[in-house]
Amino acid sequence: MAPSDRERFEHLVLPHLDDAYALAHYLLHDGHDAQDVVHDAVLRALRHFDTYRNGDARAWLLSIVRNCCHSWREQHRHTVAGRTAIHTDVERSPELPDPAMADQHAIQSSERDRLHRALATLPDEFREVIVLRELQELSYNQISIITGVPAGTVMSRLARARKRLASALELPVSEEG
Repeated sequence: MAPSDRERFEHLVLPHLDDAYALAHYLLHDGHDAQDVVHDAVLRALRHFDTYRNGDARAWLLSIVRNCCHSWREQHRHTVAGRTAIHTDVERSPELPDPAMADQHAIQSSERDRLHRALATLPDEFREVIVLRELQELSYNQISIITGVPAGTVMSRLARARKRLASALELPVSEEG
């Protein structure tokens, strides 16, 4: 790879590593596995950077991460099937001297864990569109590129995912979506 290509790769792709990790973490439920998959995905992206055609670099990288996650799950199906624990990387806060702050932190942590558990109950195709749209704030077209399905399918999956997530969180579900 020419130095100019390497610089271009670093400029276009590397700023999206946090998004790549977040997607892998939500799809695999394990921080260490997510790190491994993102590492593999970035190496794959680097090797195949000549196929990148000046589109949306974030969507291009996330589609590679998504594919690597699916491949990883297929390769590790026997070990993943037995897992029941949901792993979350929750930052540990320093001791809070104010009891009200400690209570607030506990509530936020509990709500975050509740959301992670609810997300984990969704089928993969629903979980990934929720993560990409609501957490990564990607457009329907970007999600379409990443998942390889039409934008209409993305919207349909997103609507069903929101309903299932609301149900899992025991929130009222409106008929309009």
